[in-house]
Amino acid sequence: MYTQQISPAFYDTDGLGHINNTRVPQWFEGARNELFRIFTPDLDMKKWQLILARIEVDFVGELFYGSDIEIRTTVSRIGNSSFSVHQEAWQNGTLGAKGEATMVRYDFAAAKTLPLTDEQRAQLQAHHS
Repeated sequence: MYTQQISPAFYDTDGLGHINNTRVPQWFEGARNELFRIFTPDLDMKKWQLILARIEVDFVGELFYGSDIEIRTTVSRIGNSSFSVHQEAWQNGTLGAKGEATMVRYDFAAAKTLPLTDEQRAQLQAHHS
């Protein structure tokens, strides 16, 4: 499992004082960087090997400005050319949001999916929940 601390900024809030629902998917994406490094260690966009095929976010509680949020990231499924990532946003011991993202290994030059390598599969397995 990867964890990342987020300190919400004032601009992350909405008119009701909650964290705006558009911010959580952005935080989840940023917290996937360590998984991205499995495929592109230097994060060089010219060598990028992944595309986002699907994202789903469930808002199950409230998140607020003024207290750090912990993003927890695990691999929930490993397929032939894709894998799924489960993420949760926790604040003060309470789950505020959870989500799933499906990532696909992709060759942009050939415009086709690629199978995961044994090494990539092993690294993903190390974070499987």
